[in-house]
Amino acid sequence: MTASGSDDVAPFVIAEREGDVVWLTLNRPSRLNALHLEMRDELWLQLCLLRDDPSVRVAVLRGAGDRAFSAGADITEFGTAPSYVDAREARTDRDLWGLMSTLPVPLVAAVHGYAYGAGLEMSLYCDIRIASEDARFAVPEVTLGYIPSAGGSQTLARHVPPTFALRMATTGEPITAREAYDLGLVHEVVPPTDLDAAARRWADLLATRPPGAIRATKRAIIEGLDLPLDQGLALERRLAAGLRAGPR
Repeated sequence: MTASGSDDVAPFVIAEREGDVVWLTLNRPSRLNALHLEMRDELWLQLCLLRDDPSVRVAVLRGAGDRAFSAGADITEFGTAPSYVDAREARTDRDLWGLMSTLPVPLVAAVHGYAYGAGLEMSLYCDIRIASEDARFAVPEVTLGYIPSAGGSQTLARHVPPTFALRMATTGEPITAREAYDLGLVHEVVPPTDLDAAARRWADLLATRPPGAIRATKRAIIEGLDLPLDQGLALERRLAAGLRAGPR
């Protein structure tokens, strides 16, 4: 069972520490944990704190309430910024997706209920994804005359075969937790009551690994995806040399 959360009252991201693990809970259950500007800013701040705290070994991202991990961007905010420039600055000055994509701390997503749009896209920036049996995954932006804009047009096809990424993105239709597992989108499917325990098990496992090695390995794999093989191998050698030269 996920944290119960509040009824759309700040804080919109709850941070709780358990030893070496930080739990981040998206906290707008009355709005299916939809991302609005305040939640986005709070999540950006919490992720910056994770990035800058070497004592944190793992973080878990989850949604409050029983209905959703996150239903995506809060569409009621669309077009409400004072100007296009203000809206753009809110995203470029606090580049949440860029921050998540380069975060050295391993992230575990504990997904239940709706993981739509930016909710699904957030989970794609996590290293391990655990889904409850009631989870549903979708990128429905096309149904609104839009495209995935939290990185989904690029990240989804890096996690599932491009043909399935195209199917999801062009139809907007959801897939089940079991379908997501079969596609390799999630690593484990569990009953809803076991979701937190499963996420904790994965987080505790990662926390036992040497943090320097974990961070270097994550960097090698993620950065290497966009490099020619020879450059990726060179990156691997540099990171391995750095580990040999310093404390782990």
